[in-house]
Amino acid sequence: MDKIQNFKKMFLDVWHTDALGADVGTWIGVVLIFMFFLALRGVFTKLLLTKIQFLTSKTLSTIDDDIFRTLEKPMSFLPIVIGLFLATTYLEPEGMLSTVIYDIEKSLIAIVLFWSLFNIMDPLSSGLQKLEKIFSKPMVLWLRKGIKFLIFFIGLATVLEIWGIQVAPIIASLGLFGVAVALGAQDMFKNLISGLTIIAEKRFCPGDWILVDGVVEGTVENIGFRSTEVRRFDKAPVHVPNTRLSDSAVTNFSKMTHRRIYWNIGITYNTTIEQLRTIRDEIEAYIFNNKDFTSASEVSTFVRISKFSDSSIDIMLYCFTNTTNWGEWLEIKEQLAYKLKEIVETNKSGFAFPSQSIYLESMPSDAPEVFVPPTKAKAKKK
Repeated sequence: MDKIQNFKKMFLDVWHTDALGADVGTWIGVVLIFMFFLALRGVFTKLLLTKIQFLTSKTLSTIDDDIFRTLEKPMSFLPIVIGLFLATTYLEPEGMLSTVIYDIEKSLIAIVLFWSLFNIMDPLSSGLQKLEKIFSKPMVLWLRKGIKFLIFFIGLATVLEIWGIQVAPIIASLGLFGVAVALGAQDMFKNLISGLTIIAEKRFCPGDWILVDGVVEGTVENIGFRSTEVRRFDKAPVHVPNTRLSDSAVTNFSKMTHRRIYWNIGITYNTTIEQLRTIRDEIEAYIFNNKDFTSASEVSTFVRISKFSDSSIDIMLYCFTNTTNWGEWLEIKEQLAYKLKEIVETNKSGFAFPSQSIYLESMPSDAPEVFVPPTKAKAKKK
């Protein structure tokens, strides 16, 4: 019995032992309170989110639903902050411990707030799409990224200020270091400025088909701060520094109003003048009367006998299609090729192919005689 009493006394002594301004029993109570809220985090979050989701589902707008989804993770962190606050309230710390715990709680609250603002920017950025009428789409995307970076920076500065770390002197002290970094990162800043120039001039946008001679040809996927991602037609991505795109001539095929067809059609030299006139007139009539081709009043359109080549009489065909879609353009070209062959063959002419004729006026005197084998009729007479 005495041993039990001794153990009880020893246990109580440990229970009431002071540690960091509070006894062990108080610290155990703090841990149990915090663990309780940590265990209820899932239930608390599920109930709260279910209630909010029920309220947002009744509205006609979808923005509140998107905001709710972005706030799900920050809100799930809220029970931890509440549990820590109640646990430290039970602890009743004093002195330095009280100051440290108070700063931790304020820091967690600041993190939740700025975390929520950072996530909210994604659904709220849909309102920035109206600015695309004034600015380009990439510039609006850069504006959204800039606002999110500003929120992150202010949140970080707030947490540092809570812990007594002055941000302004740190920024000032980084001035000389920033100069050194700037000298070593000239290419990065050049690419950044070039990217802004590309966006401001609206040279191209994501989704455009561009060609930069000797650099890349493909579809623009993203215009970044340092480089632009272009996906080639073999589906391989290429990251091109913005300076290469800013300083080079860029052909933007997606900005075409029409697509051109420019052919030289070679007709054989045995074609008569009347046949040439008929072939030319029928080709011209097909172009002018086909709705797939742009009217000659809008764009330059020519069907003319252009020149006498080495082995053909050339008819120049120069016209534009109404569509700029590559697949549709290829189909129109195919139908035009069928029609050209039909017109030429109907008029009993033909397409010329490269050939060369050699004319000999006389054989050299010392050349051997050409053997001509006798026919069967001559052989019988002999």
